[in-house]
Amino acid sequence: MRNDLTIYDKAADRWWSDDIRWVRTLKNLVPGRMRWFDRQIDWQGKAVLDLGCAGGFMAEAMAARGANVTGIDPAAEAIAAARSHARSQGLRIGYDVGVGEALPYDAAGFDAVVCVDVLEHVTDLHKVLAEVARVLRPGGLFLYDTINRNPLARLATITIAEDLLRLLPRGTHDPAMFIRPAELQRALQGAGLVPGPITGLGPRGVNRRFDLTFGPLPLTAVLFMGLARKPQLSPADATIGPAEGAGEP
Repeated sequence: MRNDLTIYDKAADRWWSDDIRWVRTLKNLVPGRMRWFDRQIDWQGKAVLDLGCAGGFMAEAMAARGANVTGIDPAAEAIAAARSHARSQGLRIGYDVGVGEALPYDAAGFDAVVCVDVLEHVTDLHKVLAEVARVLRPGGLFLYDTINRNPLARLATITIAEDLLRLLPRGTHDPAMFIRPAELQRALQGAGLVPGPITGLGPRGVNRRFDLTFGPLPLTAVLFMGLARKPQLSPADATIGPAEGAGEP
């Protein structure tokens, strides 16, 4: 089975225990992501949606920086683990069970949407991006990472990470669902978002447990991070018709 999303609920009761290697890998990705995301946004006081939050690693990192975070994920047990851990840390993070194709939030409710390790799993990328655009405020920022679709990415994430090193459970990803940067940028534009810069994300070293640590990289052939912004005004808003102007002289 490929694109197996049941793994998040299966590991939920030990999500924060550090005794599952692949979960530690996900946790170790957070500082590398934040190293680049922190340069794109001042989190303090921002309303942020963590789309596909799982057990809350990214949500807690953003909350620690002063963001007002809401997390959503279809894995109900992972959401329960996220809620429990946030309470234990004294963090006020709202968590909901749901999917990116039908977000249960009002339009223009968030300053930023963060979506990591998610886009390569969703059933309808275009619906997810349309929902992201809907819930973002004008000028709001979409921050993401995902996996490139090419032979090198398949070798690194499937053959090496899943099958050989077991950094992720076998079947976590379906390589057919990986996304090329140009494809994603077109989809972002189709959703009414303005694509921004992208950068790579990958291993930068090992820690004392001999787990990989991660950070930004110039190579985008395997993992890549990026951003897009919702325009301040839609084209319709920016055009003032006769009824909205000063009138005929």
